[in-house]
Amino acid sequence: MQGHGGFATPTAEAASTRFPPGAFRVNILLLGEVMGRSGRDAVKARLPRLRRDLAIDLAIVNAENAAHGFGLTERLAGELYDSGADILSTGNHVWDQRELIGTIERDPRILRPANFPDGTPGAGSRLHPLGDGRTVLVINLMGRLFM
Repeated sequence: MQGHGGFATPTAEAASTRFPPGAFRVNILLLGEVMGRSGRDAVKARLPRLRRDLAIDLAIVNAENAAHGFGLTERLAGELYDSGADILSTGNHVWDQRELIGTIERDPRILRPANFPDGTPGAGSRLHPLGDGRTVLVINLMGRLFM
């Protein structure tokens, strides 16, 4: 085990020993609740190494609070993609930055919750191609407990 940011994480080699030969395996990393500049800076500093060290096939980043705790912008989405994010998930704060309405219609990698009402801009799921030709279905859902 080697540490990343104070947390013990398995190496890609250790993870590969848990699956029988020929098994379908996808290494998915989900980063939750990236909050403001400090969260974006942490993603930028850590995600490239995590992808490499853990042989990550798909990196999903919850980015609904990436704009100082109030939604997401197209520019910030680009920063997260440049850092190694494949998919950006969102939630109820997705509309805090009004400019995202047009962006979410054009960018299939930004997912709003699939259980939002019909007619809501954007998509709640995506068939995402992996680098080796396989495809993974990613679905973004939002719970409504105590809301």
